[in-house]
Amino acid sequence: MSKVKTDLNGKNILVTGSPGFIGANLVLRLLKEMKSGSIVSLDNMNDYYDPKLKEYRLSLIEKAAENSPVTHKFVKGSIADSVLVEDLFDEYDFDIVVNLAAQAGVRYSIDHPDVYIESNIIGFYNILESCRRHPVEHLVYASSSSVYGGNKKVPFSTDDKVDNPVSLYAATKKSNELLAHSYSKLYNIPSTGLRFFTVYGPAGRPDMFYFSATNTLAKNGTIKIFNYGNCKRDFTFVDDIVEGVYLVMQGAPEKANGEDGLPLPPYAVYNIGGGTPENLLDYISTLQEELVNAGVLPADYDFEGHRELVGMQPGDVPVTYADSSGLENDYGFRPAIGIREGLRRFAEWYADYYKE
Repeated sequence: MSKVKTDLNGKNILVTGSPGFIGANLVLRLLKEMKSGSIVSLDNMNDYYDPKLKEYRLSLIEKAAENSPVTHKFVKGSIADSVLVEDLFDEYDFDIVVNLAAQAGVRYSIDHPDVYIESNIIGFYNILESCRRHPVEHLVYASSSSVYGGNKKVPFSTDDKVDNPVSLYAATKKSNELLAHSYSKLYNIPSTGLRFFTVYGPAGRPDMFYFSATNTLAKNGTIKIFNYGNCKRDFTFVDDIVEGVYLVMQGAPEKANGEDGLPLPPYAVYNIGGGTPENLLDYISTLQEELVNAGVLPADYDFEGHRELVGMQPGDVPVTYADSSGLENDYGFRPAIGIREGLRRFAEWYADYYKE
């Protein structure tokens, strides 16, 4: 699909889910790159994980904003609050919306389905409705590799059927894609969905395996390795994710009419992954080595004594592997950071953040 090139300078941009992990890193990139315009960060700062991490990321944003020609405002609130969302659109008349706000986590959705419906379905609907009432140049939103469910064909392609989610989280993300498609068709709203693949990096989410494993190992605990280590993940460093989002923001799907004279949906979905599925045991070994190098763990740490191989968890899948060729062909995106460098940067951040 043809793209409309967009200069981000001078634009009013809404980033929901900032100061979440990906959202914060995206806003930091925008504050660095843009020469003018405004950015609004919206997040409810919930306690799904330690809010201090979000406060830390927000402090980085506020510090960066002091030296940026771009104005930044943080609004504490939920995208499920339709009045708040509409008021923000009224006030700022956003040109570009990046919806990263969502209740994350596969396993958490098994016991807490209501928060996923509230944030991921109702919240996204509110964003779409405001984009309809205040026509935007481009809506970019987070989907997830989880939409592929138990797909056995690898690498995962956006041409694959994704009708068999294995978790409620995955079902809500697939629903986002369907809702966005219908709004693109009905109201000619340019929208791009990005299926993120296992994002990691400094100041990430503590519920993600690499972070929770580090917390456990640092306390001399034992980490559980699911599916007896027979898992492969397309780990994607957060800077690569941000690069992909940043490129996509600058190229909205072009509006066009079909043979019937009605709008063709200006709609696209892409995978965004590291491009190399890593064996979970290799990933863990690399993590442990880098934790030693960063001084988080002692050099004589008994790795084998702190591992327990266990079976598969409900909602998990054995392999994720992104075919990101669409993003490369349309935007020139290629992931640049491998797990050794990525985990080193995480370990060094962890050592600094949690130093006594």
